[in-house]
Amino acid sequence: MENQYNYYNPEGQQGNAQYNNQQNFNGPEKKPKQKKKMPKAVVVTGCALLFGVVSSATFITSNIVGSKLLGLNDSTVSSTKTAAPVSNASLTKTSNVVTSDVSGIVKSVMPSVVSITNMSVQQVQDFFGGVSQQESKSAGTGIIISQNDKELLIVTNNHVVEGSETLTVTFNDNTSLEADIKGTDPAHDLAVIAVPLSSISDSTMDAIAVATLGDSSKIQVGEPAIAIGNALGYGQSVTTGVISATDRESTTTDQMTGETKTSDVKLIQTDAAINPGNSGGALVNASGEVIGINSAKLVGSSVEGVGYAIPISDVSDIITNLMNQKTKTKVAEADRGYLGITGFDVTSEYAERFSMPLGVYVTDVSNGGGAKDAGMTKGCIITELNGTTIDSMNTLQEQLKYYAKGEKVKLTVQVPGNSGEYVEKSYDVVLGAKSE
Repeated sequence: MENQYNYYNPEGQQGNAQYNNQQNFNGPEKKPKQKKKMPKAVVVTGCALLFGVVSSATFITSNIVGSKLLGLNDSTVSSTKTAAPVSNASLTKTSNVVTSDVSGIVKSVMPSVVSITNMSVQQVQDFFGGVSQQESKSAGTGIIISQNDKELLIVTNNHVVEGSETLTVTFNDNTSLEADIKGTDPAHDLAVIAVPLSSISDSTMDAIAVATLGDSSKIQVGEPAIAIGNALGYGQSVTTGVISATDRESTTTDQMTGETKTSDVKLIQTDAAINPGNSGGALVNASGEVIGINSAKLVGSSVEGVGYAIPISDVSDIITNLMNQKTKTKVAEADRGYLGITGFDVTSEYAERFSMPLGVYVTDVSNGGGAKDAGMTKGCIITELNGTTIDSMNTLQEQLKYYAKGEKVKLTVQVPGNSGEYVEKSYDVVLGAKSE
């Protein structure tokens, strides 16, 4: 009960006076001076404060020592940073953005593209075995590639102009004019036709342009491709896609003979739609340059998303040769010249099996004919006539329609040598009249 005297007494000194009087009443008595004890709550609080100070000092000291000795200068900073949020994935973008708007390219190229209409006469056999002639009309496309002093030159596919009696070219301003064949190459399905400059008006000349040719050897798979042509004969139209592949082999089947031929020119494959009528049209890159000549003949009816074009750079020499040939106009049948030979086609199958060149194998040379007089003998194979590739009897007969009797033509032939290999020779043949 000692500690009750230490509490604060609101009565002040009155309690103490009573206590003193009591002490005086009992007489003086000396007692040893007692030490005041600190309350337990104060002691516990003090110990807690002391422990906290010591712990903090120890923690700070350890951080400082760790930072100095171990180089952990950013440990306290990094502990307060929050993790950066994970951003959503996004496509890498560049400044060269390819858009679907090709109107500017088309506008610059369209004046150099023409529509071609082929009017031909075909022999049709009726039910009773009779043969009659029937006029046939087909459509294609061409590309204006050059101009000389007298003519505007247009490249197209050979099958577009094959067998034509009349060729009509329709320009960008819808003007239609007749054209003549300059040169053909059936083996590569190429042809060059010419329109006389004298027949073209000044307004039409202002509306058309010569195409800019690109370098097809530099094209890459995946780059944009634009096909322009007279699809289905409805007039010029545009389809777009990409270069699907390069260096594709192509085989074509002759509709008359059923023979399948493989071209030695590797083709460009594209998913831009190439329909009948697009043949001979332009395959254009993103710079507006012609990189290929489209050919719908190389696509089957069951195929979708696959089109082919002849690479312009691979056939530039052939096109140049065709442009430099003499312009051909068909001669009336009564005035046409003849070689005086008989023969048959050396197909690709024969050529591979017997190691023979493609062309026309001469089985007989008529007496009194131009070939006999020039020194030709049977067993040789005709491969060219005046620079035009001859790959079949049909091609040879088609070319002879442009020459009159009495004219001289240059035949390139392959003659079998003693070792079995063929040797190339040339003969200048004066065409004779048709033998009765």
